[in-house]
Formats: sequence, structure tokens, C-alpha cells
Amino acid sequence: MIELQVEGMSCNHCVSKVTRAIRELDAHAKVDVDLKSRTVRIESVTGPAEISSALSDAGYVVANTTVA
Repeated sequence: MIELQVEGMSCNHCVSKVTRAIRELDAHAKVDVDLKSRTVRIESVTGPAEISSALSDAGYVVANTTVA
């Protein structure tokens, strides 16, 4: 499980954009976005660095990453 703190998310469009960016890397990824806490939890075969890069390309800032 990868948990990211993602800055810049403010609406459901952001949730869709973040989810889409992650699923472009891994179509089978499980993505849970919590707008209130700006937390994204991901179960994926893709590593955190690649996911952070994809989110950065989508216009978001990953402030913190935790891998469990």
C-alpha cells in the first residue's frame, strides 16, 4: 500500500484526474482518494516514484509518501 499526501486537490474533478493518472500506469490499481485529508491510498504494482511523477505531470504536488 502506498499513501501519498497530494496538494492541490479540491474537487471531484481532481479525484478523477488523480485516479486516471494512476490507472494509466496500472489499469488494475486500487485508488482511494480522500479530498478532505488530501490523502491518496494506492494498491498497485507501480512504485511510488513513478506514481508521484505521474501526479506531478497531472499538475499536483506530492508532499509526502508512505509505503506500507
